[in-house]
This record gives sequence, structure tokens and C-alpha cells, in this order.
Amino acid sequence: MALAIGFFTIPPNSTPNLRCPLKKDAFNFIHLLKPTPRRRIRRELKSVAAMFTDNVVVSDLIAGGLSGGVALSLLKLWEQTAKRGIFDQKLNRKLVHITLGLAFMLCWPMFSPGRQGAIFAALIPAVNIIKMLLMGLGIWKDDATVKSMTRDGDYRELLKGPLYYASTITLASAIYWRTSPIAIAAVCNMCAGDGMADIVGRRFGGQKLPYNKNKSVNGSIAMASAGFLASLGFMIYYSSFGFMEASMKTVLGFLILSAAAALVESHPLSSELDDNLTVPLTAVLVGSLVF
Repeated sequence: MALAIGFFTIPPNSTPNLRCPLKKDAFNFIHLLKPTPRRRIRRELKSVAAMFTDNVVVSDLIAGGLSGGVALSLLKLWEQTAKRGIFDQKLNRKLVHITLGLAFMLCWPMFSPGRQGAIFAALIPAVNIIKMLLMGLGIWKDDATVKSMTRDGDYRELLKGPLYYASTITLASAIYWRTSPIAIAAVCNMCAGDGMADIVGRRFGGQKLPYNKNKSVNGSIAMASAGFLASLGFMIYYSSFGFMEASMKTVLGFLILSAAAALVESHPLSSELDDNLTVPLTAVLVGSLVF
């Protein structure tokens, strides 16, 4: 007994370490959400702009080549999985839907700040707009792309969802760019949110919404959650480069916007038009109010 008491006795000259291990983590998260000084933002933007070379145009060309290579590699990967039947066609299409836009956004820090970097970045999805038009009109034949991006293998479907998808990313890059939470919310809710809504809804969508029997409660929850978490992740990612300020106001804005996007996506009219059209429009309209 004496040995046990002696083992648990704190030496008189020592200070017990009774701090909660979560305290430091909580402080770090709160510190992350504090506004970033403008001087630091300008300094970090300048350093990122010269990521490859001191010549900004050459640097943007290199960034464009690398970003295009990433997007093309992902597209070819999903084309092969569709061709080999590794995934169900609907699941494969949603994996394309989720990954392409988000992977491209991960490449945005490689471009220079300002309008030039935005235009160079927008050229990459703009090329895909031309491709969707040519294939959707039957001018260009590519069965692998059609199979990986359409519901029923009809090339004319490319003139709807896939075309809206590429247009959204192009406009988000050219108009709003990486300094705007609206760009983040539009792409994240369209890619991660709408993509996860379909995947979860098909597998766990037993309970349907009272106003739309084609949509489920779990699917809508998955959309709001995935869109919000993806937006939050990109906010932290871009703030680490100094592109934007991470704040609780922005977090709340993302939460409101993702909930609104999920509500619009669940409406029957959204299915008739196209989720790739209604979700980004909702992000722009609601984002203009909350940000």
C-alpha cells in the first residue's frame, strides 16, 4: 500500500501537467479563423505567383499544363473504369462528377494572382466546353467519354449536365476565382454535394421526401454535408496560401449556402432543368447575400 501511495505522489517541487490535450487544438482552430493581415496576404500571393519562374506568363503556362494534365489523367482513369465495367455506370459518372472539379480547384494556387491567373485557369475547363459541344452535336465521336459522363450512353446528354458542369467551373475561375467564397461554394456543392447526394440516395434512400418521391432524406442530408465540408476544406486550403480569410462568418455562410443548395436540388424543378445548372445558380444568388 505504501509503495502504491508513493508511486502516485507528486513531488513537492514539480508542477502537475493537468492541461487538456484538446485545448491546444481548439486554440489552433480558433487562431486559423482569425483574419489574416493584408500585408501577409500580399506577401504570400507574390511568393505563390513565382512558384515556377519569375516570368508570370511562363509560370501560368506551366501551371495550366500541369492542371490540364491532372484533369486529363483523371478523365482517362474514369474512362478506363467505365470501359472495363469496374464500377456501375451511374457510380462511375458520379465519381467523374466529384473528382474532376475538386482536383482542378486544388491546382488553382499554382496560377498567378489577379485576372491573368484566373483567365489562364479558366481556359482549361473552357476547352472542355468546346469538347462537350462537339461531342454533344455528334461532330466528334468518343464512346469512352460518352459512357463515363452520361446516364444512358446518349451523346446528346453531353449538351446538358456535362456542359453546365464545365461552364460552371470556367465561370467560377474567370469571374470569382480563388479569393471568392462564392467560387468555392458553387464548385464544391455542385461536385461534392450533388455527387454524394446521388451516391448516398441510391444506396440509402429508402425514406423519400414528401414533395419529391425521386429524392431521399438521406441523399439531401449527404448533399448538404458534403458540400459544406468540401467548402470548409477549400477555405482552409486557400487561406493557408493567403488567398482569402478564414472566419466564422465564412463558415456560417457556407453552411447556409449548402443547406439552400440541397433544398433546391431536392425540388422537382431542379431535376427537370439540371442540378448542374440550378445548384451553381443557387450558390451565386445565396452567396451574394451571405458573403
